[in-house]
Amino acid sequence: MVTVPVHQEMMTADEFLAQPEKRDASIRELVCGEVIVSEPTMVHNVVSMNLIRALERWIEAGNQRGRLCIPLDVGLDRHNVFVPDLSWYSTVRSPDPHASPPYPRPDLAIEIRSPSTWRYDIGAKKSTYERHGLPELWLVDTAAEELLVFRRSTPATRDFDVALELACGEAVESRLVQGFSLPLDELFDLA
Repeated sequence: MVTVPVHQEMMTADEFLAQPEKRDASIRELVCGEVIVSEPTMVHNVVSMNLIRALERWIEAGNQRGRLCIPLDVGLDRHNVFVPDLSWYSTVRSPDPHASPPYPRPDLAIEIRSPSTWRYDIGAKKSTYERHGLPELWLVDTAAEELLVFRRSTPATRDFDVALELACGEAVESRLVQGFSLPLDELFDLA
């Protein structure tokens, strides 16, 4: 007879961060005490590079435009260590590059759809980001070629009270990254 535990203990952020270093290209994160593993696809990577290039051009075109980071461990609480595909930190909130993980919550988190993790991105991760004061979240839906934007209308607003659904033919802009504009046709250009 096989015994199946009824209740499994949730992993803590400390336990998650103490795991041995991974040796493959997968991304591991801790969502509500559960380790979630994703392996980005080619579409995911191309869209990510399109975003990186556009945001880096914007950063380099001005002064004090913060720092863009590719996947890194962002500690939110005892049971959540997220690894956003891209994180943008304002100049005043940018973490020390020599600091050890986990890093603080970014000002803008960008999650790009992976088949195995999308339900977490639009569910538990979105609500956890919101609960921990993330000013703005972009969820890039590569399957629908849409960008879902969740933001707070003012820094003091408690919840995401602005939700946008952008499609090809439109551009993403943000109060946080003033002057940045990226047409979604360019975002989803896989050529």
